[in-house]
Amino acid sequence: MKIFLDSADLKEVRTAAGWGVLSGVTTNPTLAAKAGARDFKSVLAEICQLVPGAAISAEVVSSDTDSMLNEARELAAVDPQVVVKIPVTPDGLAAVRQLGQEGIRTNVTLVFSTAQAILAAAAGADFVSPFVGRLDDRGEDGLGLVGEIMKVFNTYRYATEVIAASIRTPRQVVGAALAGAHIATVPFKVLQRLFEHPLTAQGIERFRADWELLQGR
Repeated sequence: MKIFLDSADLKEVRTAAGWGVLSGVTTNPTLAAKAGARDFKSVLAEICQLVPGAAISAEVVSSDTDSMLNEARELAAVDPQVVVKIPVTPDGLAAVRQLGQEGIRTNVTLVFSTAQAILAAAAGADFVSPFVGRLDDRGEDGLGLVGEIMKVFNTYRYATEVIAASIRTPRQVVGAALAGAHIATVPFKVLQRLFEHPLTAQGIERFRADWELLQGR
C-alpha cells in the first residue's frame, strides 16, 4: 500500500518527503486555509517539486460541471503531477468523464458508499477516496466500506485506485492495508505516529547505553 500525505503545509511535506516514504500528497481548501496558503497554485507547484513524480491531488470548489472543468484545467496546468479532486455528484462525474478524455487525472472525493465508488470508477476516475474517519464519527464502519469497495473493484478489475482518506489513527492505516486499499492518505501527525513503538524507543536507548559501556564511559 502506498502512503500519501494529507496536507498543504510545505514544512510537513518537506519533512515527510525527506523520510522517503511518500508516494503522493492530497490537499483540499480546508487544509490550504489551515496552512495559511494565500496563493494556492504556488503552494501546489512547490509541493510538486518536493515530491517529484508523485501524484499531487488538488480539489475544485465549484459545483457545476462547466465551472469544475475550468477550475480543473487551471489546476492541472500547474504541473503534470497534479490530480484534480472532484466531488462525487452528477455534475462532478460528468466533469471526470470529460477530464479523462483530455488526459487530466482525477480523484473522486467525498465518497461514503460503495455505490458512489462504483459510479466514480464507471466515469473513469483514476482514484476514488472513501472517507474512513468521517464514517466512523457517525458510528458507521469506514474500514468496512474500504474493504467492500476493494472486493467490488477486484471482482470487476476496475483500474481506479482506492485511497483510504480521512484517516485519524495509525490503526486505521493498518486497517486500510488489511482491507486491500491501494493508498492511505494520512495527516502529518498520524504519519509521525506510524514510527512509534515503546519497544523501539527502549531498544534504541539500550543499544546507546551498551555502546557507552563499551567505550568505558
